[in-house]
Amino acid sequence: QVQLVESGGGLVQAGGSLRISCVASGSISSITVMAWYRQAPGKQRELVATITRGGSTNYADSVKGRFTISRDNAKNTVYLQMNSLKPEDTAIYYCSAVGIGNYWGQGTQVTVSS
Repeated sequence: QVQLVESGGGLVQAGGSLRISCVASGSISSITVMAWYRQAPGKQRELVATITRGGSTNYADSVKGRFTISRDNAKNTVYLQMNSLKPEDTAIYYCSAVGIGNYWGQGTQVTVSS
């Protein structure tokens, strides 16, 4: 089992920056990929960014050049640095881990005001 706890969400003005974090615990050695997803009101959950155990990253087209996913293995933490935020980035952001199973955090709210 893997437990994921997100933090760092909040309210920010358009054009601003925010960094959200996800701390993993439990069977973390089984994790191969970690990812950030988001879900806006009335919309489906969508993939934002992924990072593999080896550090390879991938991004949704809508956030390329603005968001950066990174990991600190010593802290068992994955980050999502979000710059040049837009109102359409408003959503609940979820951390996900793929290991023996698929695991999800509880989500953290990010609200971008215009």
